[in-house]
Amino acid sequence: GSVVASYPYDDSPTHRLTGVYSKSADDEVFKYLAKAYASHHPIMRTGKPNCPGEEGETFPDGITNGAQWYDVEGGMQDYNYVWANCFEITLELSCCKYPATSELPKEWENNRESLLAFIEKV
Repeated sequence: GSVVASYPYDDSPTHRLTGVYSKSADDEVFKYLAKAYASHHPIMRTGKPNCPGEEGETFPDGITNGAQWYDVEGGMQDYNYVWANCFEITLELSCCKYPATSELPKEWENNRESLLAFIEKV
């Protein structure tokens, strides 16, 4: 996991594992939506999730193009965009895939304003 808003495309023509910016026709819209979420999240907006084992990983403005981060061939985000004209971003909300129950109130507080800002944009 991580703490970042990721946007299409997740797949790239070269299928390199990482580092290929795979721009969609609606790239600016996706960046706008991703930033709307990330800018209201206290950790995400720093661009430094500081996840164990990935302490040096950074995301400018708390967002990333999916394929630039890591290539995902055949993912739902890209499929829905290409075949259903569905604009989706992927939200990585925690370094831990399954946070402890005691952490959930904190996670809600971290994400509440981001969710409201995102809904307002939609």
